[in-house]
Amino acid sequence: MSDLFSRQSFLGKDSEKLLRETRVGIVGLGGGRTLKKQQSAHVGVGRFAIFDPDNTDFPNLNRTVGATFEDAVSKTPKVVVAQRMIMGINPQAEVWPIQSEWQSDFPALRACDVVFGCIDGFSGRAQLEESCRRAMIPLIDIGMDVHKGDPYSISGQVVVSMPGRPCFRCMGFIRQRDLDDEGRRYGEAGGNPQVVWSNGVLASTAVGLFVQMVTPWCRIHPGSAFVGYDGDRFTLEHDARLTVTGKTQCGHFSGIGDLGDPFWKP
Repeated sequence: MSDLFSRQSFLGKDSEKLLRETRVGIVGLGGGRTLKKQQSAHVGVGRFAIFDPDNTDFPNLNRTVGATFEDAVSKTPKVVVAQRMIMGINPQAEVWPIQSEWQSDFPALRACDVVFGCIDGFSGRAQLEESCRRAMIPLIDIGMDVHKGDPYSISGQVVVSMPGRPCFRCMGFIRQRDLDDEGRRYGEAGGNPQVVWSNGVLASTAVGLFVQMVTPWCRIHPGSAFVGYDGDRFTLEHDARLTVTGKTQCGHFSGIGDLGDPFWKP
């Protein structure tokens, strides 16, 4: 192992090579997404496909690690900011900056070994999970919201959809009523409210699950995962919904004409 990664040698003797050769997809580059690309580069991921159609604006600066005041003034594309950060940490990294919605480049998405999903709303998450299941790619999704009340409260989650294991619907993370109602209640505290510290907790948890997934350092290898975050009490805990459904055969991806998970047979 090189001196660069000597302090994470406990991850296993082949971990540096495994991480260097892994291609990580990051869908969405605001908020916690920026922390995931930063931490992924720091642990040694060598290949990235990053998707975001948007440019940097002033409301992004309260939580977008790597973005500067000048980026907001000049409306720098978020993929450019992300690529700059990754290359600054690892000049040898291979980065595909895709300044468009992820649906516009399925070949790039399918080339990924693991995808981090950072999409607002349930319908977008459901569509990304469908595509990842078709390509048999693990999807690690994070989300955070501020809920209206007196006072406001913060909560979030990290959810892993692993092909062959329970999906977002099985776990109760995505429900039909949420898909039906999502435009009505989301962001009651303002337009997509976000703060950097809660995004950091969730992003670090997601990167930890990823490293545990691809390196041999820990005997516990996550399949599906559902970790809830209470931002008022600063706690993380496994959601009981996955405990209940963890051994249930998924019926949402069962056939050729369905969403497509080849592990499940009708």
